[in-house]
Amino acid sequence: MGGLHEAPPVHHASRRRGGNVATCCACPAAGKNSAYRLPGQFHRDDAGTPATLAIKKATSTVPLVFIAVGDPVGTGVVPNLGRPGGNITGLSSIAPDLEGKRLELLREVVPKLSHVAFFLNPANAFHTASMRQARVAAQSLGIKLQPMEVNKSEQLDGAFASIVKEKPDALLILADRIFLHNRKRMMEFAIQQRLPSVNAYRELVEAGGLISYGPSYEDMHRRAAVYVDKILKGTKPADLPIEQPTKFTLLINLKTAKTLGLTVPPTLVARADELIE
Repeated sequence: MGGLHEAPPVHHASRRRGGNVATCCACPAAGKNSAYRLPGQFHRDDAGTPATLAIKKATSTVPLVFIAVGDPVGTGVVPNLGRPGGNITGLSSIAPDLEGKRLELLREVVPKLSHVAFFLNPANAFHTASMRQARVAAQSLGIKLQPMEVNKSEQLDGAFASIVKEKPDALLILADRIFLHNRKRMMEFAIQQRLPSVNAYRELVEAGGLISYGPSYEDMHRRAAVYVDKILKGTKPADLPIEQPTKFTLLINLKTAKTLGLTVPPTLVARADELIE
């Protein structure tokens, strides 16, 4: 499952002798009404850790391969990354200092960056760890972090009002379905307020955000196929360690940079995996 609440689900089931392998993932490009049905007992239209935990509760026998769960240990999906045990394994999207790297990217574009509004969903368990990361990184970089807690779309107007009042230099937006579904509205606000943003999702950059940086979901999907293949050939999920991301994708919207009057350093442009021009 893609890191907590952050995207519509894509679910697959692979047949094997004696049962199924449930491969669960969340992908921003998926239709929001997709759902995986465990035979005769399970139907869910959620993404993220809540849905992974629901499947875990529904079965202890069907092997489950999740993709991009934010913090599988901290949220109770598995007891240990190295030895997940039970019927569950997969690929985590958690990475050391990911929020720090996002703040550093913002500072490369905005050298005088000193105040960042940080969008998170307090109902998203993974965001607790992300908030800790961000606070440590912000302190070391001398940046004031202003949390914007939003757990439903109706709270965005209040967050926008706080931003207009406090006047931060930029936005940091975590991975969550609320922000994904409201990306056009959020990015229009950011452009209106002339605020550069660094985002977990590329979709927000395609909607007008400045930068996205995060684990490569495409790479994790490929790795998940390897896990499924191993399970189909007899390996137990309990014997397959949870993988952490090794490949990350940087997307920069140069059109937005021009609109905001920002110059993206050539060294940062050269590091980008993709550019919107």
